[in-house]
Amino acid sequence: MYLLYALGVFAVAAIGGLIMANNIFNGKLAPWPLSLLHAALGATGLVLVLLAVMSSMGQAASGAGGNAGIITAGILLVTALGGFFLASFHLRSKLAPGGIVILHASLGILGVLMIVLLAFVLNANPDLSDVGAVAPNLR
Repeated sequence: MYLLYALGVFAVAAIGGLIMANNIFNGKLAPWPLSLLHAALGATGLVLVLLAVMSSMGQAASGAGGNAGIITAGILLVTALGGFFLASFHLRSKLAPGGIVILHASLGILGVLMIVLLAFVLNANPDLSDVGAVAPNLR
């Protein structure tokens, strides 16, 4: 269930990220409230993924996708570190380098795709009780 919540949180964070990236590529700093909301949502999503990985470690060999869960958390942790780096530019009232913005977004997208893989392909623990009727192999 944590993975599904993480997907929702990251989806909202991505909307804020797109707005901020648009500002940066148009030569403007992002509004501070939006930056802080984006950071808080990203941190919340990361914690949810970590909870999913840790809560399934004692389960079957493929708990939270096994290594895929750990790799996903690692990708998202690196993404968060990139976000701190980008925030350091914002704190100095400087525009962040476009390449770093694109790298941060790309890693975030990769992390979300990994969550989708974990939740729906590897069925790490999404707790979708009604999925069995539509796709029995996802139960």
